[in-house]
Amino acid sequence: MSKLSVLAEIGAPASSNGRAWGLRRTDLEQLGAVREKLDGVRTVLVTGEEAVAPTLAVALAGAAAAAGRATALVECDVERPRLAEALGLSTAPGLHEYLRWEATPSDVVQSLALAGSAAGAPGALACVTAGRPAESGRVLLELGSFRHMTAKLREAYEITILLGPPLEGAGGALGSAAAEADCALAALSERPNRRAARATHEALSWLQARPLGAVVVGQRS
Repeated sequence: MSKLSVLAEIGAPASSNGRAWGLRRTDLEQLGAVREKLDGVRTVLVTGEEAVAPTLAVALAGAAAAAGRATALVECDVERPRLAEALGLSTAPGLHEYLRWEATPSDVVQSLALAGSAAGAPGALACVTAGRPAESGRVLLELGSFRHMTAKLREAYEITILLGPPLEGAGGALGSAAAEADCALAALSERPNRRAARATHEALSWLQARPLGAVVVGQRS
């Protein structure tokens, strides 16, 4: 059985001067190893622990944009929206409203400005927040409009980061999000022991997206 690969360890970025997200140079360097594994990948799902998965998704999107790639970040955890508040973006309209045909692409795409070491990077970074909370994320993400949206994002951006629900196997909204991704990354709050690593790898393996490994997201010192 394949082992879970810990690809990087990064700190938790902090907001900076009202801009989207502060990234340390050391974190960008650490995520460089992850970006190498994403060569040729158009859509990657970020899941894992609920407390740190958003940090990894934003940091990975920021690192891709800082490297000059046109990048989209889509919050697919529609049952527990968090990105709008964390990044100072508009809560709605978002993915929920778009999938229900209540909003257009231009209504839901918000631009993010990188801060810290990534400020002034050449790549474009766009974000779609979850919108208003949904009772059933699985029902929403299984709509044809979600497949249509991810296909359009593949055409418009070099890489799309899907922030999914917490890692829970193949069922639920996570499985629906994973069906539209090429590979999956797990965000962990600490380096896993052997048992935890095995459990995380097995959970990733249940998803349709290819398991890529894990990134440990710690606290800033």
